[in-house]
Amino acid sequence: MGGVCLQNNFINLNRMGRLVIELALKDLKLKYLGSFLGVFWAFFHPIIIIFVYWFVFQIGFKSLPVDNFPFILWLIAGIVPWFFFSESIANSTMSIIENSFLVKKLVFPVSVLPLIKIVSAMFVHLFFIVVLIVIFAIYGYYPNQYTFQLFYYTFSNIIFVIGLSWITSSLNVFLKDVGQFVGMFLQLFFWITPIFWNLNIAPEKYHFLFKLNPIYYIVVGYRNSLIDYEWFWEHPFLTIYFWGVTLVIFVFGYALFNRLRIHFPDVL
Repeated sequence: MGGVCLQNNFINLNRMGRLVIELALKDLKLKYLGSFLGVFWAFFHPIIIIFVYWFVFQIGFKSLPVDNFPFILWLIAGIVPWFFFSESIANSTMSIIENSFLVKKLVFPVSVLPLIKIVSAMFVHLFFIVVLIVIFAIYGYYPNQYTFQLFYYTFSNIIFVIGLSWITSSLNVFLKDVGQFVGMFLQLFFWITPIFWNLNIAPEKYHFLFKLNPIYYIVVGYRNSLIDYEWFWEHPFLTIYFWGVTLVIFVFGYALFNRLRIHFPDVL
């Protein structure tokens, strides 16, 4: 009996996963519907952004290396995970409202709507990672065993984003200001996260404040994987803190979403 239940749960989970992937691909196509290049813009856009950063900071400003490492590589290693985080949160926050016709269908699993936006952003992010590795190789920094650690930090980013998206997307149904707040939150955390600047320029006594930001763990993790060649377990306290905060947000977000979703059809 228990084996049958386990098998049914696995089948349902498999169906749910295929549904999310299918709808995420459809969402990606609809985003660029009507444009000449269509979904290819999702992949050209990252390349254009990286080229602009390279031209501005490497050619224009001739930025100095960070710890004897090319500034442009140091920059894009930190900004790539931020792009995924910010796009996922911004899009998933609006996912319930944008798909109100699906929310009103009793048979549709509403909780996957934020996940669809996240998976859609993940496809682009994986391409971004490939571009990132290629650029590092062009500069003479070839993939090694630490490069595989990018999958760990990508997974960490996804779990953190899912928990936050359940909170923001469910609250946004009742409080339309949440979308505006998320936009302000992203701008604020972009600049307090050491993406464009090195944490070493801040007084050491304030370093712990910046490390309280969970995105710091992700950004530094990408740089540890591509530049400093450090494993995540070499930073045990930071790792424990990140996963502690992430799991609290994940569980709270799931509980909040399930508590509020029965009221979605009434509000929408």
